[in-house]
Amino acid sequence: MAKLNAAKRKKLPKSDFAVPGRKYPVPDKNHARNALARVAQHGSPKEKAEVKAKVKAKFPSIGMGKKATKSKHAHAGKGGMREAKGHDAIGSHEGYSMAMGKGKK
Repeated sequence: MAKLNAAKRKKLPKSDFAVPGRKYPVPDKNHARNALARVAQHGSPKEKAEVKAKVKAKFPSIGMGKKATKSKHAHAGKGGMREAKGHDAIGSHEGYSMAMGKGKK
């Protein structure tokens, strides 16, 4: 992503910003992705909608690639809880017992 300093930002036309008031610059794809990330963290629902619409209109390929998939780590916790069902998950876990000094000697 090209560095966008204050001087370069001032030279950008209004059309290169996703939200009125010169917020969330989207002059290129990298800045557009960054704008989506930042508005997701800090934007109001209205700003989120505006940024998404602007990015989709200006760069249709962003967000249209592979669908997001859950990582295998997201599933591991879910299955782990099912396996622990029916017994004292903390006390019966050998690693926990060993760490607490209660393991086999």
